[in-house]
Amino acid sequence: MTTGAPTVHDVTYDLLRSLGLTTVFGNPGSTEQTFLANFPDDFTYVLALQEASVVAIADGFAQSTRRPALVNLHTGAGTGNGMGSLVAAYKANTPLIVTAGQQTREMVLCDPYLANRDETLLPLPWVKWAYQPARAEDVPAAFMRAYAMALQPPAGPVFLSIPLDDWEKPALGPAVVRTVSERLAPDPDRLREFAERINAASNPVLVFGPEVDRAGAWDDGVAFADKVGAAVYGSPLPDRASFPEDHRLFRGQLAMTIAGVTEVLREHDLAVVVGGQAFRYYPYVAGEYLPEGTDLLQITSDPWLAGAAPTGNSLLGDAKLVLQQLLSLIGERSDRTVPPLPARQQPATETTASAPLAPDAVYAALNAVKPADAVLVTESTSTMAQQLRWLPTTRPGSFFATASGGIGWGLPAAVGVALGDRARGVRRTVLATIGDGSFQYSVQALWTAVQHRLPIVFVVMRNGEYSILKSFALLEKTPGVPGLDLPGLDIGSLATGFGCRTVDVDSTEKLATEFTAALGADGPTVIVVPTRPEIARLG
Repeated sequence: MTTGAPTVHDVTYDLLRSLGLTTVFGNPGSTEQTFLANFPDDFTYVLALQEASVVAIADGFAQSTRRPALVNLHTGAGTGNGMGSLVAAYKANTPLIVTAGQQTREMVLCDPYLANRDETLLPLPWVKWAYQPARAEDVPAAFMRAYAMALQPPAGPVFLSIPLDDWEKPALGPAVVRTVSERLAPDPDRLREFAERINAASNPVLVFGPEVDRAGAWDDGVAFADKVGAAVYGSPLPDRASFPEDHRLFRGQLAMTIAGVTEVLREHDLAVVVGGQAFRYYPYVAGEYLPEGTDLLQITSDPWLAGAAPTGNSLLGDAKLVLQQLLSLIGERSDRTVPPLPARQQPATETTASAPLAPDAVYAALNAVKPADAVLVTESTSTMAQQLRWLPTTRPGSFFATASGGIGWGLPAAVGVALGDRARGVRRTVLATIGDGSFQYSVQALWTAVQHRLPIVFVVMRNGEYSILKSFALLEKTPGVPGLDLPGLDIGSLATGFGCRTVDVDSTEKLATEFTAALGADGPTVIVVPTRPEIARLG
């Protein structure tokens, strides 16, 4: 190598600067140290103590900043640890550039220790693209292509495997920096056809999926719904909220089952799904996909979701572009009648109630003290209905949940959201409601929250069981399933061990007091709330 000549390491870091990828999320391993060597002062390394947390923190960061995030994992072993969180990022269309070290090119043929065998197969199918450069000189160009593919719709994670001896090889020259489109424009003829169908409908219903919020189309969606004058539902099992849940047209989240969706749509002649799947079904309860007399129009930027729909017609396009263009094509129909919401029943919420507390009482207490601009990250699956009742989402970019259905995402994702807020200069509290089972999966992410003194209040619902699985056991008629109880967990001691301010509460009064105190703390707080298990509505 010629002395002073730019290396692959030099050129790649210059490229990362140009692309704004100066924060690296990782847990360093031996095959990654050549990439991290002489780490520049203008870069930030966010350390997490396990790769599942690394990926989920980066996911939350990218969702908060609305920009790609760079993840560095440890060869095949670390990539394997991060796979569950990678599934969630893929399902959430989060643009992550995931890199993993590989053994030296000279030794790969010998299958050495820590070699990533068939390196591009391991992350599939949960990345859009997986690649190991054919030559060391191709590493910078591979990063540029990875960035482009992660951003192009539908956005999502990509994967690069890089042999550890590539970094000090001489580069071919400066990296070529390119830009790519991040939005997909709809076909104008098909858009007009959809507008005509909406105008002709006598009683349409709208379903807003997560793509609306991801596209920054919250206000466009409200304007569209107001003009159509139709009832609005959130997508089932939402990972993002895309419509104000206190709006006069909002009617809750759509049912999860085939039969349940059919029942909701029965009185409508047209269902319009904007920015989501049609539909995200789970669990299986048989029924017709649509009631007789109901048609379906689906608008999504994801050809996979359009292809997966069992019925209806689809239009490919970015949610923001589609909604903006539809506004000029549809007629004002404020005369449409939307049935009123049933009155919300107030549960008993006495402040002196003793533990275990009803989930409704917990969320009602949080409703009274949560700042209006706080963001909610939730992974308390069995209390979704109570959360929606008491903590409705009323602002864009302020609700996050896992898109994959696996647990262990919520705690580290809350860390990533808080880091992303800080990176973009936003000051707001992150409220993370986490089940006691979910809390165990990525508990080590608490350490990262403490190290960065992040403004997160973790409220852990301690019901002593996998409550959602007991609900499924009833639905699926599977008695006697083992492993659904969680005795003996000392969550407070775990959190304290990672350096968190920690408190156990036994009343809604104490919960409100401790939550208010946590808002002024210099760093995260874990509040453990003994709660009463309740059967979740799964229909």
